[in-house]
Amino acid sequence: MVKIGVLISGGGTNLQAVIDGCENKSINGEVRVVISNKENAYGLERARNHNIKAICEKDENKIIEVLKANEIELVILAGYLKIVSPKLVNEYRNKIINIHPSLIPAFCGKGYYGEKVHQGVIDYGAKVTGATVHFVDEGADTGPIIMQKTVEVKQDDDIKKLAKRVLEVEHEILTKSISMFCENKLTVNGRRVYIND
Repeated sequence: MVKIGVLISGGGTNLQAVIDGCENKSINGEVRVVISNKENAYGLERARNHNIKAICEKDENKIIEVLKANEIELVILAGYLKIVSPKLVNEYRNKIINIHPSLIPAFCGKGYYGEKVHQGVIDYGAKVTGATVHFVDEGADTGPIIMQKTVEVKQDDDIKKLAKRVLEVEHEILTKSISMFCENKLTVNGRRVYIND
């Protein structure tokens, strides 16, 4: 069973999807610790509701200490609104997974987070958007892509409507990607991630 640590900044709906996946055994893993850089993040409450260690910590050296102390093997960034340092990336190379609410490389990188992503999609007049799960490297949203799924942009979409449909896809492909990682089905070769049967 893979020991998982989750970093969050907000409500933690993706965190909840991961916890549910571990509890219903669709993910062969266990969330050991949830760390937020914001004290009032509701995701911390979600963790406590499932008897998972919940910690508020902004200092990345201390975050690494907490991950090590809990023997974490996989780090999930689930709405973590901070770019992680090269030090953390090096400690957990190809063992940090992020979810982003667009089809990378579109509408991603510096400044594209949360509702700003969906606003960008609508303003640009894109016909499709979606979600991307990727390994984290030193850049912003630049690591090797594990999974993507598209979502149609409808003519009457506003940010809230679009975000809701994208979030459903996020939950689906994030839990699937984590499950494949835990089953040792992912191989990274350069920029490409191969899924092994």
